[in-house]
Amino acid sequence: MTTILPLGLLDKAISSRVWILMKDDREFEGTLRGFDDFFNMVLENVIELDNGKKNKLEQILLNGTQICLIVPGGEIS
Repeated sequence: MTTILPLGLLDKAISSRVWILMKDDREFEGTLRGFDDFFNMVLENVIELDNGKKNKLEQILLNGTQICLIVPGGEIS
């Protein structure tokens, strides 16, 4: 069985769509362009879901300390 570490899994998700849940219950879906060792992330072509309202953003930088959940290939329902 091959061990996959979190950074390795995220590295495989570069240029793919990801779904991210933040600690403040906001959700983001976008194309992962990059990240660092602290899980700060750059997403492009983003949909933000905040209190039931959807907002489209061209690009966003998310603070890794505020991320609760990352789902590679996930979508906002």
